[in-house]
This record gives sequence, structure tokens and C-alpha cells, in this order.
Amino acid sequence: MATTGKQLFTTLEADGTLTIKLEDVTFADPSGNQVLVRMEAAPINPSDLAILVSGADMENAEYSHGKFVAKMPAPVNAGSKARHGLKLPAGNEGAGTVIAAGDSGAAKALVGQRVSCVPGNAYSQYCIADAAMCLPLGEHSAEEGASAFVNPMTALGFVENAKADGQDAILHTVGASNLGQMLTRICKEDGIGLVNIVRKSDQVDLLNNLGAEHVVNSSDEDFMKQLIAAIHATGAFYGFDPVGGGKLVDTAFKAMERVATEQMTEYSRYGSNQMKRMFIYGRLDTSPTILTPSYGFGWTLSGWLLFPFLQSVGRETMGRMRQRVRDNLTTTFASQYKSRVTLEEMLTKDAVLDYRAMRTGEKYLVTPWS
Repeated sequence: MATTGKQLFTTLEADGTLTIKLEDVTFADPSGNQVLVRMEAAPINPSDLAILVSGADMENAEYSHGKFVAKMPAPVNAGSKARHGLKLPAGNEGAGTVIAAGDSGAAKALVGQRVSCVPGNAYSQYCIADAAMCLPLGEHSAEEGASAFVNPMTALGFVENAKADGQDAILHTVGASNLGQMLTRICKEDGIGLVNIVRKSDQVDLLNNLGAEHVVNSSDEDFMKQLIAAIHATGAFYGFDPVGGGKLVDTAFKAMERVATEQMTEYSRYGSNQMKRMFIYGRLDTSPTILTPSYGFGWTLSGWLLFPFLQSVGRETMGRMRQRVRDNLTTTFASQYKSRVTLEEMLTKDAVLDYRAMRTGEKYLVTPWS
């Protein structure tokens, strides 16, 4: 029997018109390994904002019930040509209760269970999801399980990646974020050195209270001195950055090279041969990434995305990572939310301007049935 509910869609036209609106959708019965989930909670992650608002002019958008229409600046619109005219769902992850399943035994076993899932259309009252990508939550609430995938698996992925590359220390440029707090806990549990960069003194206190040993404040006058000392203490020549734009990666490379050259026994006009590696995994700042290479030739800058990483490590490693998340959902991988909004409320001006700012510790949770 078909099921009908509200679902959010985002459409960007060739002329730069961005339309986000709720529609009534009829969901087909699940088949094969699919399950139908009645969604109860879904977070708004930075990765979701890329297709929700991106660089659109939200101050001057037209807002109405269950809808807004905004204009995308020409440079951003030109870079989004591939999605022109496409009506796309949104919401990478969420949690809810499985109410129907396809024919497979794995799918049928989930009926009646609350699960976290990554359907790609979580801003909806119902979702079709792959049973293999659903994590049974047991006694955990939907709110506790809503963010059980993107941030936890990303933070765990950083550590897995570092270990695979023979590294025992990591630098992270947004240490006080939800993900950064998880990474702090994971590194403490796994004995991995961690250098956290933050922007405010209260964020230093936050991470210190979590047991972080090396937290440096980019607002301090002696920031570079702090950063060099932390890299020296940990050997963190391997880092992850969600900012993307500006000079933060450049600054990290310079600090790494300062430490490396201080440890050289012989002068080289080419700088150190210490390999320094940074990964950009987000675009909190959409301006260009500025590099001023003055850090030898032993450096690499790459992109990092969760799903390609998971595909590369295989099901066994992914299963082990997901089990760790479930076992520690309210401790190591706990998420906090500033506000809870309905599907309609998430499209109001006040909400949009607030969550698109992506301020640390101010995450939104969408509750489709409230």
C-alpha cells in the first residue's frame, strides 16, 4: 500500500533561481533490500547546506509557508551548472522507525525497529533506505541516532586513514565542532596525538574539559608559536580541514615545516623532506584556497569525502566502525542541538539565516512530525 507524506526538494534553474519547497509525495512500497522508514529526526549538517542554500542571497529571498525562493550569485551558479533544472531531495542522514520492508530477510528483520539511515532525502516524513545502510538503534531515541553516520563515521575515518598511512598524530582545523569533539574523544581512546585549532577561548575550555592535550587558539597573538609547539609535541604532520577557503591550510603547512626544519641535521635549500599532508573535507569558506608554498617540496593537499573512503575500506571495516558508533552513541559520538524545527519551520527566514551561519555548537535538528 502506497504511503504519502511531505518531502523537501531543492531546484536551481539556469538563471540562478533557487527554489526550496515542501511537496506531498507518494512513496512506493519498498522492494528487495529496501525499507520504508517513518522519519523522526534529521540533522542539518554543513554537507546538506551545499544543496539547500549554498551561496544564495538568503537575506533577500522570498519566504512563504513551506517554501522559499532565492537568487544564486552568478559565479556560484556557474559552478553549479550540472544541477540546473534538477529537482533534488535533501538531507543526508536521519533516524526513524521501519514500517515496511522489501522481500529480503535483512530488510524484513528491521520492521518495527528504530534505525539510523543515510537515504539522501531525510528531510521528509518517509524515506526509502537500503537495509544494509541502516543501523538498528536498540533503545536509543531517534534524536540520539539522527547524527549517527556523517560526523561519527567521518571522525572515525580520519583516524582509520591516519593509521593506514602510518601516522600516529592528526591536526584538525575546526576542533570545537561536533565532529571535532568526537575526534578528540576517539583520539584519546585510541592513543592518537591530536592538535586542535579553535577560534575562541571558550572553545579551548570546551576541548580541555574533554581531555584534549593540544588546543591552540587562532585568535591569540602567539597562535603560530602555539601551533608549532603542538606539532612538535605530537608529530602531527597529517591534518584535516573543513574550511577550505583562505589560508588555514597554508598556515598548517608552514607550522609543520618549521618543526621539520628545526629537526634537520643538514641544511637543504629545498627545505625539509618531511612529508606533510592535509585533506580538505568541506567548504565552510567558499573563497579560494590560498597556498604560498614555502614549506619545502614534501607536501600534499587532497580532498577527502566520506563515501568514497568507505567504499575503499570495504564492508568489514565499515561494519566495525558502525558498531563502534552504536556502542558509544551517547558518549564518544554524542551530538548536541541548538534548535529543533519542523519541515515548515526549517524554511523560515529566521531559521535559514541562523543554521546557514554554521556556528560551532549551534546545530539544528529537523523533526518532520512535530
